[in-house]
This record gives sequence, structure tokens and C-alpha cells, in this order.
Amino acid sequence: MVTSNRHTNLRRDRVAGLPQAAGVTVIADRVLRYLGSTKNIAGCVLALVGFGAHFLGLAGAFWPVVVVGLYGVGALLAPPDRIRLAVSHAEVETSALRADLDALLRKVDGSQRFPEDVRARLRDLADVLGGVLSRAEVLTTSPDHLHIVSQTIRAYLPTSLESYANLPRTYALTRSADREHSAHEELLVQLDLLDAKLHEVAQAVHRGDEQSLRDQGRFLRDRFGRSDLDL
Repeated sequence: MVTSNRHTNLRRDRVAGLPQAAGVTVIADRVLRYLGSTKNIAGCVLALVGFGAHFLGLAGAFWPVVVVGLYGVGALLAPPDRIRLAVSHAEVETSALRADLDALLRKVDGSQRFPEDVRARLRDLADVLGGVLSRAEVLTTSPDHLHIVSQTIRAYLPTSLESYANLPRTYALTRSADREHSAHEELLVQLDLLDAKLHEVAQAVHRGDEQSLRDQGRFLRDRFGRSDLDL
């Protein structure tokens, strides 16, 4: 009876905590959306102008008020972000790839045929793939990179993992005289090769983001003069 009451209380505590956790998530999402909004960006740009006026001695003793006021003006005058309901081709493609990756991971997690080191390598690969897939618009501008990611998820990884899983466990872990590697070692080598290639793809995607940041910096310098935005 004591155990039953304890489980009941535990379930009640978990259920009671769900609305609070959901509320925190909603607030965090709203904050993140505002930080990336046109209104916040415009306000920050004008606030930087206020800081510049302060350093030039033009804002006087009330420069904090000037900075806050300029931020408010920018946030008020900036047009609201456009609502985009249409789903882009990039989002459709990467969403399907992410679903296929998740399905593959579930199958591996549900199988007892894979040692922990293989699972750890696969988790690392999934982290890299997840980061690349989150940059859908950048990824799909490079057909070669998209092809590598797609083939890794839908062909390379499943083929390597299936071939290994269909071997007897003892045979997979044993290195015979006529083989340079055991099947287990060979699978780790293949996963390392895929990891190296996917890191190259991830670096290329991030370089695209960095170039966009540099382009934005050049635009702001041309528009508002030189500042500490130089990268």
C-alpha cells in the first residue's frame, strides 16, 4: 500500500510539473523569436548609433536614456516580420531526411546486435547530421553536400549497419588470419570515414553562415559608418 501511494504521488508530481515546463518552453520560444526579429535588430542598430554618439561626446550625461530611446524608436518603427506559412522545398527535403535518421536510430537502439562503441560513434554522427539538417536553406544550396547527407542517412549508414548486424556476434568480433580487420573494426573504420566527411560538410555549411554574417557587417558599415562590427 505504501509503494502504491508513493507511485501515485510520483505520477501526480510529474503531471503537475508538465504545465510549468510547457510554460517555460513557450516563454523561451517567444524570447528567441523576438531576439531574431526585425524589430529587435532595428532597435539594436539604433542603440549602437546612440552608443557611438556617447563616445563622440554628443549624447551628454543622459546617454543611457538616449540609447534606450533609440532602441525603442527602432523597435516601434521597424516593420513586423513577414508571416511565412508556405513550407520551402529545403524544409520538406531536410524534414524527410531527419525523419529517416530518427527511424534508423530507433532501430539501432532497439537492437541488441550493436556494441556500445558502435552506438557511441553513431550518436556522434547523428549530432553532426542534426546540426547540418537544421541549416536547411544553406544545405540545399549545395547539391553535392545535400547528396552526401542524403546518401549517408538513406544508404551508407543502413548498409554498413545491416551488414554488421546480420553477422554472428562471435564472428563479427573475431579477427581471422585472412582478414586485416574484424567485422567490428571494419564497421568502426567506415563510421570514422563518414564522420570525417560529414564534418567537412558541416564546416562548409557554417562557412556559409559566417559569410552571411560578414555580408551583414559590410552592409551595416556602409549604412552607418565604421564601428566595432568589423570581424
